[in-house]
Amino acid sequence: MTEPFRIRPAGDSGLVVEFTDRIDPAVSARVLDLDRAVTAAGIPGVLETLPTYRTLFVRIDPLAADPHGLERALSRLAAAARSDARPGRLWRVPVAYGGVHGQDLDHVAREKGLTTDEVVALHSGTVYHVYMLGFSPGFAYLGGLDPRLHISRRVNPRLRTPAGMVAIGGQQAAVQSVAGPSGWHILGRTPVRLFDMRRPAPFLIAAGARVAFVPIAAARFESLEARAERGE
Repeated sequence: MTEPFRIRPAGDSGLVVEFTDRIDPAVSARVLDLDRAVTAAGIPGVLETLPTYRTLFVRIDPLAADPHGLERALSRLAAAARSDARPGRLWRVPVAYGGVHGQDLDHVAREKGLTTDEVVALHSGTVYHVYMLGFSPGFAYLGGLDPRLHISRRVNPRLRTPAGMVAIGGQQAAVQSVAGPSGWHILGRTPVRLFDMRRPAPFLIAAGARVAFVPIAAARFESLEARAERGE
């Protein structure tokens, strides 16, 4: 039986389709399936869609959209949204762990009763699901973190952390797209630019994609970072 959903207004230029109150891959699959369906339907007045953990935000042009017709269309598509996961594109993301690139690696290892090598092995030994992008442009929220690495966020957040930060907090992993504040525990850093306005498509990774982290040496990071800075 399909779980219920509801459609709620978001100001005068948006609607939110809300599925359940759980965060899990099946709910994410329904959100992403609805996202694809709304995009493919070409509904008049729909400007863009934004998938989150359990909702789809639909931004509309209130002067071009038929409110009642739009809600009926969204209801029909949401009712048909499937919860069987469709594997997304797999991205292999290089990460330099520890040292100047991962200031919290030693702390996390101590807190979890592990060696730093074990933390790296656990963190890089799984394939993560990208639930959503948010907080800053291209910031990727990842599900699938090994339970042995679940850890509360920092008591004192940092006011500035670098772009490419690869971190964990709570039950999640994340990759930070641009420099900014953070309360996550930094395990390493990637030279990959998740958000780069020089590219035709500025956002590299989309919700629904998969991410696998590949450990690299600090020297390799510097080489790749220089190439990324040049836009290669």
